[in-house]
Amino acid sequence: MIKNDLYLKALRGETVERPPVWMMRQAGRYLPEFIALRDKYDFFTRCQTPELASEITVQPIRRYPLDAAILFSDILVVPQAMGIDFKMKENVGPWLDNPIRTMQDVQNVIVPDVNDTLGYVFDAIELTLQKLDNEIPLIGFAGSSWTILCYCVEGKGSKAFDIAKSFCFQQPEAAHLLLQKITDTTIAYLKRKVEKGVSAVQVFDSWGGMLSPADYQEFSWKYINQIVEALSPLTHVVVFGKGCWFALEEMTMAPVSALGVDWTIKPEFARTLTNHTMTLQGNFDPARLHSTPETIKKMVNEMINRFGKDRYIANLGHGILPNIPLENAEAFIRAVVDWKPNN
Repeated sequence: MIKNDLYLKALRGETVERPPVWMMRQAGRYLPEFIALRDKYDFFTRCQTPELASEITVQPIRRYPLDAAILFSDILVVPQAMGIDFKMKENVGPWLDNPIRTMQDVQNVIVPDVNDTLGYVFDAIELTLQKLDNEIPLIGFAGSSWTILCYCVEGKGSKAFDIAKSFCFQQPEAAHLLLQKITDTTIAYLKRKVEKGVSAVQVFDSWGGMLSPADYQEFSWKYINQIVEALSPLTHVVVFGKGCWFALEEMTMAPVSALGVDWTIKPEFARTLTNHTMTLQGNFDPARLHSTPETIKKMVNEMINRFGKDRYIANLGHGILPNIPLENAEAFIRAVVDWKPNN
């Protein structure tokens, strides 16, 4: 049994004394111990070496009283496993020498045996669970099919993903075939993570907000929903769509345990859109961690009071930024841990 199961209680919708807290990208680039490993090993070496991935996962847990750990990895390990050769390019980010642009390119993409191609992730889960020793839950994650398509077609990061969107609109048959292949691989990948012992999985739809509500339904949500339908009988599923507040009503009808929200929506409106029945996660602006610790504490208290302590997981509205002072990250976490009614 997990000793601190506050996060799981929130996912089950149970009454809690305070909300659980974790931070997206908590196992990462704002920590000096992470930077020390980054300087020694390149990005995908860190992802693909179980000892390194598990060490990075527990680094923030040693520092802060977090209620959940999230496995250090990257959403792009899934397309890599499908034969799409992503690199991490210095000062550029994700990079693909040969982006997917035609139906033939899509037909060449494989749906792999995840045990063969992603075994290093499952080994990292085993090592991490040993280190966590049932203290807190471990979260596994994957990118949404749409978000992964964006990188595969664009070939790199983008502010608007115009090439990816044009591909979907001009070659919808190819786009849907690629989305389905990514979905099938992701379902197998997340199922194996659950078998290996993660307590919940989160689907990150980082670029869902690039689409109109109608296009979101066609090119993103229906594939996320397949993942949710396949995984929800096995574990808790959390969906986080950045910029996707317009889809919250639709998402609430799926068998999800929680929905993540970013900082562009008021807590009260998020509650209204989800019929006051859904566990919500978020939505502190990551840039607000540049405020003073005193301001952060005040804002966190206000955030919890507006969402309400139950059916709520305190988190950022996206990943923590790399230049956040350690004491400010701690101020955010401790403000949640120390929260009391009427703060």
